[in-house]
Amino acid sequence: MKLTIYQIDAFTDKVFSGNPACVIPLEDWLPDELLLKIAMENAVAETAFFVREKDQIHLRWFTPDLEMDLCGHATLAAAYVLKVHLAYEPDIITFNTLSGELNVECQADILTLDLPSRGAVRSELPVEIQEAINHQPTDVFKARDYLLVYPSEEMVSDLEINRELFDRINLGTGGVIVTAPGEKHDFVSRFFTPQATILEDPVTGSAHCTLIPYWSRELKKSELTALQVSERQGLLYCRNNEKRVHISGKARTYMVGSIWVD
Repeated sequence: MKLTIYQIDAFTDKVFSGNPACVIPLEDWLPDELLLKIAMENAVAETAFFVREKDQIHLRWFTPDLEMDLCGHATLAAAYVLKVHLAYEPDIITFNTLSGELNVECQADILTLDLPSRGAVRSELPVEIQEAINHQPTDVFKARDYLLVYPSEEMVSDLEINRELFDRINLGTGGVIVTAPGEKHDFVSRFFTPQATILEDPVTGSAHCTLIPYWSRELKKSELTALQVSERQGLLYCRNNEKRVHISGKARTYMVGSIWVD
């Protein structure tokens, strides 16, 4: 079986930055075990698979380790493939996903994700995380992910993780967000997943489902700019919209190719 594969750098306007996602259109769903094997072989943070059925587009996301309930950058990448490579005409793309219907609005080269808001509540930091990081946060919150708040961008950029200690905790599909006020942007962040093949995700759309309501409240503004300060970095334009968040960014094509599976 021959499948077309696209590798897209999301939340960036140039290749070799942002977050790489593989996107694979399918005629029909393949077995979950095969989808996971393909994601493992691709060796990027997320592989998005979608099936078009009349007016419906069903979208799923796989890491090299498991199926995710929500992924922002791979959703943006899938929308980019539909518009740029597959000549999808409507300016609003609706995906059916494990997180419900997700809309992506396409305006010129800007794509805007409409995602669920995931507000966090104050929490205690698990000892496995506390012992694994070189800087302790000033505040800790929890939604799907743990949210660790720091006083400066420098502390977030300098954060180091002891992988052996960090991997003692299993957060399922969740991870650990570290964040601080930005020097040139409203806020910055990084994202880490224990027990995952890829420890640090370069640019994490789903983490901003929690970051946006937090910083909107702290900064008393609904429109924000965010920089994920991983090595690759990524720029996100954010809007807090009550129970939803809007995340906008650009994308670029790195590769188009074919894969063969039995």
